[in-house]
Amino acid sequence: MQAPSRFTAYLLLTASMTLVGSYVALSKPLVAAIPVFALAFLRFAIGGVAMLPWTPRAAGEPVLSREEHRWLFLMSFFGNFLFSICMLSGIQRTTATAAGVILATLPAVVALLSRVFLRERLTARTLWAIGLAVLGIVLLQFAKAPQATGMQQALLGNLLMFGAVVCEASYVILGKRLAATRTALRVSALINVWGLTLMAPLGLWQLTQADLGNLGPGLWTLLLFYSLAAGLFSVWMWVSGLKHVPANQAGVFTVALPIAATAVGVFLLGEHFTGLHALALALAAAGVILIATARPARA
Repeated sequence: MQAPSRFTAYLLLTASMTLVGSYVALSKPLVAAIPVFALAFLRFAIGGVAMLPWTPRAAGEPVLSREEHRWLFLMSFFGNFLFSICMLSGIQRTTATAAGVILATLPAVVALLSRVFLRERLTARTLWAIGLAVLGIVLLQFAKAPQATGMQQALLGNLLMFGAVVCEASYVILGKRLAATRTALRVSALINVWGLTLMAPLGLWQLTQADLGNLGPGLWTLLLFYSLAAGLFSVWMWVSGLKHVPANQAGVFTVALPIAATAVGVFLLGEHFTGLHALALALAAAGVILIATARPARA
């Protein structure tokens, strides 16, 4: 009975990271049609409706403490509010392929921040992974940018995408403090409420100036997919998969993220895929595998 559950877990983890890579890449046509803050606000609003079942306190669940409220706010500020601004502004200026490679550095950045803030030791394999992640990002700067984007805009986009990685890594670090007492979907629902609150002033301001009447059914469907994938389905699949797979083994499945983003960028968005992109992608994948297969370092 163990084998089927483990196989199912592998499928869920792969599907989760594939979904993340897909919605990051597919947000590019959305941000071309909807202003960044308005788009982020709509994403949190739709996600909030979808996560209503997990928003109220369940029967028998302890009341949130003041400290938990503080951590939820910080998680949302970095992992929702700032992440959405950096990710959407970044994907607007760079390619989906480059964005996927940069997002693949997340395990390495998490390890680095764990060293800085949690005093966790870095193994030799982790240091190699961090080096490969840096090298992969550097190589992206030599890839030819689309004429419509320009090298300066592409560089700014890549920097914003890396800012999104740092924000998401901060979210992961902060989330360790709540993992023992609250379910992932409950935490996701609560930080989504904070994200909606933080984004509301800028989002509502941009919505008053945006013409959403010009959006066709395809873009509305894409917006719904982005909102539900980012706020609900990718989280549920990842947490469900982790029930049967150790965390250090689960990390290897994040390699599906850059592969999915690259596939969407090339085959759906018509982006040009060069040898430098392939090399950067290979370095990112190698870094993920090194991180995921490293033994935890002893303090």
